[in-house]
Amino acid sequence: MLLATTTPPGPVAEVLRTPAKSRRGWLFALVAAVLLVQMAIAMVTTAVQQTPTIDEPVYIGAATVYVEDHSLRYNLEHPPLGKLVMAAGLAFADVHVDRGFQGDQTEFGRHLLYESGIDAQHLLLLARLPIIVLTLLFGIVVLLFARDLTGNVGGVLALALYAFSPDLIAHGSLATLDVPAAGFVLTSAWLLWRARENARYLPLAGLAVGAALATKMNTLAVVPVLLFLAWHARGRIKPVAVTALIAVSVVWASYAAVDPSQAFPGPYLEGVRLQFGFEDRVWGGYLFGVHYEGSHWYYLPAALLVKTPLGALLLWAAGTAAIIRRPQALYVLLPAGVLLAAAMTGHRDLGVRYAIFVPMFLAVAAAFVVDRRWATPAVALVAASSLWTFPYYLPYSNELFGGPSKTHMHLHDSNVDWGQDLGRLAERLQRYSGERLWLVYKGAGVPEYYGIHAEDPRKTPVDQVHGLLVVSDTAIAKADGRLQELLDTSTPIDVVGHSITIFRRN
Repeated sequence: MLLATTTPPGPVAEVLRTPAKSRRGWLFALVAAVLLVQMAIAMVTTAVQQTPTIDEPVYIGAATVYVEDHSLRYNLEHPPLGKLVMAAGLAFADVHVDRGFQGDQTEFGRHLLYESGIDAQHLLLLARLPIIVLTLLFGIVVLLFARDLTGNVGGVLALALYAFSPDLIAHGSLATLDVPAAGFVLTSAWLLWRARENARYLPLAGLAVGAALATKMNTLAVVPVLLFLAWHARGRIKPVAVTALIAVSVVWASYAAVDPSQAFPGPYLEGVRLQFGFEDRVWGGYLFGVHYEGSHWYYLPAALLVKTPLGALLLWAAGTAAIIRRPQALYVLLPAGVLLAAAMTGHRDLGVRYAIFVPMFLAVAAAFVVDRRWATPAVALVAASSLWTFPYYLPYSNELFGGPSKTHMHLHDSNVDWGQDLGRLAERLQRYSGERLWLVYKGAGVPEYYGIHAEDPRKTPVDQVHGLLVVSDTAIAKADGRLQELLDTSTPIDVVGHSITIFRRN
């Protein structure tokens, strides 16, 4: 009896006297912190190792001009907010605009990175770090959203899917706009859900809606849904008007912060016009080994099937089935469904980044199956698959499609090869010093900056191309004519980062 009623002395006694609810709260916070730290380590490592992807110099150049010149002359096709976030990181570098430079936004961004006198990788990292912080904050939103809907354990499951998502790690570590825009939409939906019980969340929801609109144009498609949710949350028209007014104010403020002289909504409408102009162009796509001109409506679902861990696909499907008849589906599935439907009508089959909101929202939906016996093993499979691909998250594909080394056989562009491995290529070529080098590189980096001095084999007669032939995998996917002839008569000998192949041609 004495053993049964006596509490051990010291720290153990304190733990045993702590209420169970409090201990669960500490455990919840600890697990969440571990998941976010894991994600932060993965993103920072990726950000440090990768050279510029195709879009990053454009955004970095525009961000610098916004702050230095208060001008919207670059990258008007997207609103300013996401680039102003990047500028917060660039403020820690002594980088200035070369006002005598003549060139388009891509050329200017490359000039800024490589000719400003500051290490290009340092500038890249400074621009990427604020996006990494935002991505981690959106992870907290996923955690809280799922917890509100299902409880603590469901929140942790949702965060685990988010934190181990290869696509979110890949694009959350880049100075691009896809993750910030999707994250602000997610935040809007969560705050509107909370506004059902407390109207004080409506202004915050309006701020989040405005932030999404002020970051990327594709978020326009979901505005009617978010305004409907504002009505659904409170059952009156006034909340809709409040949400809309605050959202428009945020968009206006983002433009005014750059150039107050520009009359709103003029610049925004010009950006919309530019986006429609992009949709009028014919883009090339690549899916399951077939290169094609134009677009396929099923491209994004197919690409998500390739690039999502198998455990996540299972949890997404089960979570969707579990939530679809519940009122929560309006706040979780409806925004994601409308955005996906809009993206599927687009003409740019260039990557799952156009559907990066899917792993965010469906992580929340998956929380509804947290009580299934197989849910924990499924999350473990996601974690294992994600850790397996470290630090090559951009070219990730799941085991069913052969893993990262086989992604280039199914997809191209930002799904696998976005120019990110130029620095790794420079290191690898040290093994082949002294050999003549030919390069077909798809990306925004400057090979010479990294010590890569090569010629373009497409500008030389085929019988004169001998030595090392280095080709980006996206160029291989789209090869024809002379390049295809060169590839057919060369032997692959090495691979860099799962995105660049080195051939030898005798």
